[in-house]
Amino acid sequence: MLTLDTPLARVVGDKTAKAMAEQLSLRTVRDLVRHYPARYARRGDMTKLTDLQVGDRVTVLGQVKTSSTRQMKQKRGSITEVTVGDGAGSMRLVFFNHKHAHLGVGTWGLFAGTVSMWNGNLQFSHPDCQVLDSPDPHTDAERWATELLPIYPASRTVSSWVLQKSLQLVFDDRATLEGLLEDDPLPAELRRRYDLVPLAQAIWDKHHPETDEAVERADARLKWDEALVLQVTLGARRIAATREPGIARPLRSGGLVDAVDAALPFSLTDGQREVGDALAAEIGREQPMHRLLQGEVGSGKTVVALRAMAQVVDAGGQAALLAPTEVLAAQHARGIGALLGPLGKAGELDGDPAGTRVTLLTGSQKAAVRRAGRAEVADGRAGIVIGTHALLQEGVDFADLGLVVVDEQHRFGVEQRDALRAKGNRPPHVLVMTATPIPRTVAMTVYGDLETLTLRQLPAGRGGVSSSVVPVKEKPTWLDRAWQRVREEVAAGRQAYVVCPRIGEDPTDDAGADAELDDEGAPPDDGSAKRAPLAVLDVAEQLRAGPLAGLRLEVLHGKMTPEDKEARMRAFAAREVDVLVATTVVEVGVDVPNATVMVVMDADRFGVSQLHQLRGRVARGAHAGLCLLVTEAPTSSPTGTRLAQVAATTDGFELARLDLETRREGDVLGKAQSGSRSTVRLLSLLRDEELISTARAEASAILAADPDLSDHPELAAAVQALTADDRADWLERT
Repeated sequence: MLTLDTPLARVVGDKTAKAMAEQLSLRTVRDLVRHYPARYARRGDMTKLTDLQVGDRVTVLGQVKTSSTRQMKQKRGSITEVTVGDGAGSMRLVFFNHKHAHLGVGTWGLFAGTVSMWNGNLQFSHPDCQVLDSPDPHTDAERWATELLPIYPASRTVSSWVLQKSLQLVFDDRATLEGLLEDDPLPAELRRRYDLVPLAQAIWDKHHPETDEAVERADARLKWDEALVLQVTLGARRIAATREPGIARPLRSGGLVDAVDAALPFSLTDGQREVGDALAAEIGREQPMHRLLQGEVGSGKTVVALRAMAQVVDAGGQAALLAPTEVLAAQHARGIGALLGPLGKAGELDGDPAGTRVTLLTGSQKAAVRRAGRAEVADGRAGIVIGTHALLQEGVDFADLGLVVVDEQHRFGVEQRDALRAKGNRPPHVLVMTATPIPRTVAMTVYGDLETLTLRQLPAGRGGVSSSVVPVKEKPTWLDRAWQRVREEVAAGRQAYVVCPRIGEDPTDDAGADAELDDEGAPPDDGSAKRAPLAVLDVAEQLRAGPLAGLRLEVLHGKMTPEDKEARMRAFAAREVDVLVATTVVEVGVDVPNATVMVVMDADRFGVSQLHQLRGRVARGAHAGLCLLVTEAPTSSPTGTRLAQVAATTDGFELARLDLETRREGDVLGKAQSGSRSTVRLLSLLRDEELISTARAEASAILAADPDLSDHPELAAAVQALTADDRADWLERT
């Protein structure tokens, strides 16, 4: 008997099933049924061929205008050349050795392939093809012309019509589909209240639409499925967290928190105090805290986190700070150690016995250093432990872990957060931080199991940063002026960064050892794609010999040893280096107040949020800053427009929405990072904010009345399917 969990190999055969699994992550009947059309085409209202771009892999609907077959001159065999049109444009199809030589003028067909250019015209070389029946003279010609044809997301060897035929093998009528979908995850009362069609009807109309209105009704229902199951899953996580008793770590006067406040060279902002008070209150309770702290670049999240860590240490516990890079971990350790002074060196000759120890753990430390650090963590001497993924390894054991702080959360997954939490004797408090402001819909979905705090206010006395786009192809002299500005700032006693997307040791290595940081870089969409991205080592050499000759210029990138990276950053912070040419290893957390200029080479190769993060490395002191976004992209191109928008505002929350608009939503939900399909297929974080918010409220109401979902078995099954599915990797980012 066919069920939703039946492997596709039993339906479509081993060869096709293997291709579907490898290329489209379709493994079961459930996957195939939920593989919705990407769009619909009509014979009388076709997708414009003029909208296609070279390199697109697409399926188009067209009518044959010309067709001819001839023998090839250079090799054996024949070539068939076909021209298809859609009323707005045309393209050339090329088939070899009589394949589809039967395509006669007037024939309608679906054609799938990769768009290329030949003699200035769009072309498909030996595309896949499905010939469509012509209308019977006795049938309704208008209906034939306006019939909706589903076009499915396809792959190199699994075409849209293969998917359509596979679906026909699963269900060829409405009754068969209803038998497959007997259990409806949406409660009946909720369906009535929001006027939602039954699940089987929605799935049928999605794959066999008769009207646009039917598709709209199906989408409304299926989006509700995605939104509610997601919000119930996240809500259940929140409830589960509240059921785990932790240890209260109440605020104590006269301890490390007061020492930190006294050591700060500035006054806390109102925002820092407000957020700090909220965290202090929650850490003082037995119920473990689960908070997301989002804030503008430079808003002082690290100081807020340090005060929370100090509170836990004052209460006899330990705090762990997980950082994404060794450069950032080392800077945190250095900065926190300097703030605490003797209070951070307990047990050393110049340490204060009333203090604690700040211990750094990274994967590349020498074995003896790592062993000593682990011993300090295990016996409790280290109250504040800072590290990279090395903190998650076996052998790193805490005496009494009371607080987990995750810096730059989008670099980690929930499984890593949980691995660190599991090192506590009792569930520790958790503070997740991000300097990438998060739109409300993303906060409700990607970070939906965390309560959110926001820090928008910047410390007083900052010089502020202005930004400009440098379009080098249109304004080549502007780049000369950019280097002149760098020299002017250095002459005034200040420093500069030059950021490149690649290291340069391997021309195929697009981001070198820092690739793990570039998880949201936007691919180029115009001229810059024709060459390799600029590299740190190459650019540094050119600058030394050219426009920045005579300045103290050094490089920094992820393939350097930790000792060399630390030494280079120390030298830059000590003003022994004028210009630092680096990869995105400087993107997060690096704090050198004297740096006032950043030149981002190939800026079009970075995402919106990444550019905002990079820009945040300058103007962290009293002097005004300048960020120059160098690109070969035309100013009129989509990339040029995106860079202009970044340059026009320093409001991270406004840029977060722009980021969401310019990136594929699957990337936001983790699909691109995991290399697999997202469980969220139809829900739009931009267009469906109201629906997501409503679903969150409904999920909360359902869980409040039925926390174990015992009265909602169909919904419980859907939640179980989501949480048990190892391909729902996007959820692992929360």
